[in-house]
Amino acid sequence: METGSQKDTGTARDRRTEDGPVWTGLPPGLLRMRRLLLVVWLGLLTVGLGVLLGWLAGPGWATFAALPLALMVWGWVMLERNWRSWRYAERADDLLISRGVLWREETVVPYGRMQLVEVTSGPVERHFGLASVQLHTAAAATDATIPGLDPAEAERLRDRLTELGEARSAGL
Repeated sequence: METGSQKDTGTARDRRTEDGPVWTGLPPGLLRMRRLLLVVWLGLLTVGLGVLLGWLAGPGWATFAALPLALMVWGWVMLERNWRSWRYAERADDLLISRGVLWREETVVPYGRMQLVEVTSGPVERHFGLASVQLHTAAAATDATIPGLDPAEAERLRDRLTELGEARSAGL
């Protein structure tokens, strides 16, 4: 006879597989990094434009330098919407990657078609403790990337996808 906790765990697992894939979102560090870059670049643009307009056209025209600030507010909101739209799911035979706010895009990458799985991390990503997983397949159009993962999760995903890819491609 099963205990209540074992039965609950089994039921939750069964329910997840019946309802579809279990989606994983991106960590909040990616949103923080992108927002910081937005503030830095548009802040520099605002200051530079203000100085340039004030010097060339007069102090009254320098107020137009505030336009990038409005763009910054809009970008702040849009970055969060974009970040929330990214997710991925590991299924039995393939990896699903979904993204997009206005135009949703869902990429299905069969494990047997993967040729190379890379973990990359640029200097800014490393500073924020992030890494990206890039999947390469035989068809260039199906190459896919999952940005902004924790490095440990990126390495785990790389190892798992490589292992599954080798197992699935053995029959080809």
